[in-house]
Amino acid sequence: MGMRISVIGSGYVGAVTASCFAELGNTVTCIDVLKEKVDSINRGRPPIYEPGLGEMMARNLKAKRLSATLDLAAAAKNSDITFICVGTPSQESGETDLSYVRGAAAGIGKAIRRKKTFHTIVVKSTVPPGTSEEVAKILARESGKKPGKGFGVCMNPEFLREGCAVEDFMKPDRIVVGSMGAKEGKILASLYSRFKCPKLMVDLRTAEMIKYASNAFLATKVSFINEMANICQRLGIDVYTVAEGIGYDQRIGRRFLNAGAGWGGSCFGKDVKSLVHVAKSAGYKPALLESTVSVNESQPLRLIEILHDELKVLNGRRIAVLGLAFKSDTDDMRDAPSIKVIHALLRLGAHVTAYDPQAMENARRIFHGHSISLAKSSHEALKGADACLILTEWQEFAKLGAKDFRVMRNPLVVEGRKILEGKIPGITYRGIGRLPYG
Repeated sequence: MGMRISVIGSGYVGAVTASCFAELGNTVTCIDVLKEKVDSINRGRPPIYEPGLGEMMARNLKAKRLSATLDLAAAAKNSDITFICVGTPSQESGETDLSYVRGAAAGIGKAIRRKKTFHTIVVKSTVPPGTSEEVAKILARESGKKPGKGFGVCMNPEFLREGCAVEDFMKPDRIVVGSMGAKEGKILASLYSRFKCPKLMVDLRTAEMIKYASNAFLATKVSFINEMANICQRLGIDVYTVAEGIGYDQRIGRRFLNAGAGWGGSCFGKDVKSLVHVAKSAGYKPALLESTVSVNESQPLRLIEILHDELKVLNGRRIAVLGLAFKSDTDDMRDAPSIKVIHALLRLGAHVTAYDPQAMENARRIFHGHSISLAKSSHEALKGADACLILTEWQEFAKLGAKDFRVMRNPLVVEGRKILEGKIPGITYRGIGRLPYG
C-alpha cells in the first residue's frame, strides 16, 4: 500500500516528483498558488514540457492517484509526507531567495497544528546548507510541535536532467536522504525502498551540500571545456577531438565535455552563484567557482565574435537563430545562452528571426517588445538569412542538409552546439572550438 503524499509547487521538480510518486502507487496531491497550474494538472496537462510526463500524468489522474489543489492546509493535513518543491531564485547578490521555502514551511506548520499523527516534511528544493534546519524551526513555531515528536524534517535533493527527468527519477543513479532524526529518515527511505541504486543516509546540511557540489562540479566541467575550446580555436585544433581523447580517461569521463555557447537552465547559474555567496559569507573566497561563472557569462558572446569575423558588419544583416531553449527536449529558456546572443545581435543592429520546436511561447514572453521575428519552422527562419546560429541540439536541426540551407542569402552556419556532422556542400561552417570548413 502506498503513502499519502502532498507536493508543494508544481513547477519542474514538483510536477515530475508528484507524477512519478503516483506512478509508483502512492496517492499524491499537487499544491500550487496558481489556479491555472492546478487546472492544467487536473486536466492532465503538465505546466512544463518534459518527454513522457504528460502521458504519466494523465494515466495517474485516471487511476485517481494524482490530483491538484490550491488548498495547502487540507492537502498537508490529509497526507503522511509533504515535499517542498518550490522555487529558490537567485538574488542579484547571488544569495538564494528562500521566501517560498519559508512560506511553504509556515503553511505546513499551521496545517499540522491539530494533526495527531507524525508528519514528515521533505525539502526537495535546492537550498543552501542550514536551510532545512531553519524549516524545522518555522514548523515548530507554527505547529506548536517539537521536531522528532509531532513532525520530522528531511532533505532529499533532486538530480533530474531536463529532457530526461522522468527517466532520471524512475532510474536514479543514487538517492540522498538527509534527516534530522532517525524516524523521518526511515519513513523517507521506505518511500524509495524499491529502487536498487546506492542510497546515502546523511544529515541535513550534508544532503544540501551534496546537491550544490554536484551542480558546481558539472558547471565547472562545462566551463573548463569551453575554456579549452577558446584556446583550441586560436591554435587550429578541434576541441571535440581533444574532448574525445581526454574523455577516455576514467578519472575524467566524456560527459559534460561538449564545448559550445555555455550552460543555461534553472540550476547551474543559480546554484553556483549561491554557493559562491555561501562560501564568502563563511569567510572563504571560492576562486575556482567564480572563474566557472565568469567563463560561462562570456561564452555566448564568442558566437558574436565568430559572426563578426565572417560578416564584418552585423548592422542590417538578417540572422537566423535555431534553438532557444537552453537544451533540447525542454521548453525551458531560463538563463539560456540564446537570450544573451539575441540581445547582443539586436544591439548591433541585426535583424533576428528565431525558431525552436518547443520554446516559442516562452520566447514570445521573454522578447515581448523587442524587434525579433519568431518563425514557425526552420525553413522560415533560414529563408533569406545572411547567417544561421544553431544554439540548441534538437535532433530536428541535425537532419538539416544542403537543400535546407540553400534558401539562405549567404549560407554561413555557426554552431553554438555541435549538431551537424560532416561537410555540407556549399555551406561555410564555423563552430566554437571546431575546425572550420567551407
